[in-house]
Amino acid sequence: MAASVKPFTVENHTQNGDWTVVLPRRGRKKKNIPKVTAMEEQERPWVPTDLQIDLDTKSKLIKKMQICMKRIEGSQFYLTFLDQMQTPEVLNSFRRVLGSELKLKMVIYGIGSIESYEAPRFQLSLAILMKRRFSWIGDIEVFDPILSATESCVLEEFGCSVLSVNEQGKRHVLKPTLFFMPHCEAVLYNNLLKANWTPESLNHMLLFGNSFETYEQNVSMFKNPSIVNSAMHILAARKFAVEFRIKTVSDDYFPAFHDSSWHFFSPNHEAELQMN
Repeated sequence: MAASVKPFTVENHTQNGDWTVVLPRRGRKKKNIPKVTAMEEQERPWVPTDLQIDLDTKSKLIKKMQICMKRIEGSQFYLTFLDQMQTPEVLNSFRRVLGSELKLKMVIYGIGSIESYEAPRFQLSLAILMKRRFSWIGDIEVFDPILSATESCVLEEFGCSVLSVNEQGKRHVLKPTLFFMPHCEAVLYNNLLKANWTPESLNHMLLFGNSFETYEQNVSMFKNPSIVNSAMHILAARKFAVEFRIKTVSDDYFPAFHDSSWHFFSPNHEAELQMN
């Protein structure tokens, strides 16, 4: 497998349909209280609300993405991020998930509006750069219900495919899969884990997203029943999850990546999956 992170999310957000994607802004550090948002359970076909592609907006957005990718690639944050990915402990965790497969599919949920906000552009840039850097990262699939037709077109320009079904985060893992989900709602992480709540599936997936350790700390601190219910599988997964927190290095990348971690899951038997 050679090579080829303001803990509190605030209300600068976009909302459309079933998901709420909260984009953090800079400010004083506060407690990261998991936000609970109701989500419909039904998966359903999806198309952008605006079906027309704006060519001028597309051109400008491609340039914005190129700038973001260049900034990330030349940053100390990226060098530190790559160094962590290639430490023996983390690299061996990737290898374990890959098993005998050659490629690790990447699924990006809840990226937000890459046209309206810089943080999603940085997040998407990191995902694309990872694919370019590591030969074992395969195709990238993306979904967020707020994506416009123009944004979807730009994503395709950068080699991503946009899903035509709102999976509600319930992708059942059949082959090794990396879920790239920085700053998504607790309910979305919970849906993903619930859909894959078997030793076989959990061992074939990994997650880049909000720190599960932070969720556990906040649940212990606030003891809010709605938070506990929305994060039930997150909390249960802590028993067999290994978490590696990333460093954001500078304020430039704090809004996009603060409180983010790699999560690897390794339950050995069904008994470990019993919900208390």
